[in-house]
Amino acid sequence: MKKFMEEFKQFIARGNVMDMAVGVIIGGAFSTITTSLINDVIMPLLGIFTGSISFSTLTLTINGAVIAYGNFIQAVLNFLVMAFVVFCMIKTLNRFHRKKEETPAEEPAPPEPSAEEKLLTEIRDLLKENK
Repeated sequence: MKKFMEEFKQFIARGNVMDMAVGVIIGGAFSTITTSLINDVIMPLLGIFTGSISFSTLTLTINGAVIAYGNFIQAVLNFLVMAFVVFCMIKTLNRFHRKKEETPAEEPAPPEPSAEEKLLTEIRDLLKENK
């Protein structure tokens, strides 16, 4: 049991787990924003075109069973908006990563040859001329 707890501590202490935890928290907060966007902005606008004030009131009753398909429509729209925003965020992040990879680090210019190397080059050239 002690070894199990040590492995668990190592797992939790990894950076990726912490990043994931932050992502989940931000995702939860973002979900409430998206839900508000759907319920308070998009659905009333769609309600104008469909003649209904709210999709959540749309139901179908069959033999006493109430099917609230309006809530389902709202959930699907919520998912689509959330998926679209996540797609845009990932696309933007990928673009930044590509630009970072495409920009090659400029290679430093080769260093100037030393006085000794210049002298040896001159000697080599003179020896070639005398052959």
